[in-house]
Formats: sequence, structure tokens, C-alpha cells
Amino acid sequence: MSLQNWAGHTAIVTGGASGLGAATAEQLACDGLKLALFDLNEEAGRAHADKIGGRFVKVDVADPASVAAGIADVQDTMGSLRVLVNCAGIGGAAKTVSRGAPHDPGLFEKTLRVNLMGSFNCASQAAAQMCTAEPIAPDGARGVIVNTASVAAFDGQVGQLAYSASKGGIVGMTLPMARDLADKGVRVCTIAPGLFLTPLLDELPQEVQASLGAQVPFPSRLGDPTEYAAMVSHITQNSMLNGETIRLDGAIRMAPR
Repeated sequence: MSLQNWAGHTAIVTGGASGLGAATAEQLACDGLKLALFDLNEEAGRAHADKIGGRFVKVDVADPASVAAGIADVQDTMGSLRVLVNCAGIGGAAKTVSRGAPHDPGLFEKTLRVNLMGSFNCASQAAAQMCTAEPIAPDGARGVIVNTASVAAFDGQVGQLAYSASKGGIVGMTLPMARDLADKGVRVCTIAPGLFLTPLLDELPQEVQASLGAQVPFPSRLGDPTEYAAMVSHITQNSMLNGETIRLDGAIRMAPR
């Protein structure tokens, strides 16, 4: 087996200022890639980019024009884009009907716009750039795209209608995107993480975190962002991983509540 080596090439991580994105950016930098971080949090994004020797670009993934400008900036300053990891996303909770009122369509639309359309915007535009680059291997490899879904795509809980729909859409576009790009040498995979210690969960009391972690069959704890980052690193290197959604969840299957 020959692993693909992307050292010296350019990668973009969206949502790279914190959580899964920050850990992924740090891991890929350790793998020898040149990192660009896309995020709206300018202060945290610049600080993390400085820490890992990368570049911060303020980008709204839900805005195709903003994404295009960000990718153009990276191409001009860092060279051909080879790896994209989509980690940017939002949560939000609301039931289909609550106290007699229907789900807020604005919240539903915003969640899909950021999570699903944001992933599509970045992946499609990054792929267009990757397809113009020279192959780096005899098999014609030109690039890798890794999207972030969630176990909520399969085990959506009460109040996760919009979030589950957005993440389910990411799962749904993984295989056709991989098939679309197969003859261009660009691979596409998705990771569906379970309960990970992201900034959202980190704000919860320790006893709540412990209770959530205890729901995971094994290991019975919350996932660490570095474990997500390690999976991204492996996907970039293992050329037989393509068109797949990988659950990274300690075998959890979420209950309705």
C-alpha cells in the first residue's frame, strides 16, 4: 500500500478557528500541509492561524461570492488547493410544532444555508480549482474533500429537525460528488461525528458532560477533537477511501431525547 503524501501542498479548513476545525488544521499542519483557515471569527481565526503557521481568511461559507474570494486569495498566495475540510456549521433546536406553532422557517433555512449550502459552496468551488491542478501521483490524484455531517443525520433527536436535515443532505451529496469527480482524481468523504467536546458542549457543566459521555458504548466519554482530526488525516492519505460516510461515534445510537 502506498499512502498519498500531501506535505507541502495547500489545504483549507472551514470553521478552522475552533473545535473540530481548529484541531484538524493543527493536525494537517503537522502533516506538512500549508493551512488556510476560513471562519467568521476573525480574532480566534487569526490567533490559531498564527499558532500553526497558517493563513486566516474571513469567509462566510453561506455566501458563494465570499467563498470564491477566499479560495482566490488562497490560490494567489499559497498555491494550488489540494485539500478541503468542511467543519463550519451551526446548531439550533426547534420542534416541528411547538406550543401550537410551526417550526420557524427562517431558522430552518438558515441552518440549511450554513451547514448544507456552506459545505456545497466550498466543496464545489474547491473541486473546480483542484481539477485544474497537475496530478501528484501516478493514479491521477489531484485533491481530497472531507465534509462534516453528524450522527444526527441518521439518529436525529427531538428538536433536531433542521440540523438533521442539513447533515443528512451532506451525507446524501457525498457519493454523487465522489462519482462526479472520480475521473478528475478528486476524492470525497464525509465524517459523521457523535458526541464530541466542541465549544458548544464545553460550555455545559461537567456533570452534564459526564452524563453525555456515559451514553457512548465504548469508549464511554465524549470524543476529543484530535480524534476527529486524526480521521481527517487518514482520509487524506488513504486513497481507497472515497464516496464514504464514516461514523466516528464510539458505537452510539442516539435516543429520541
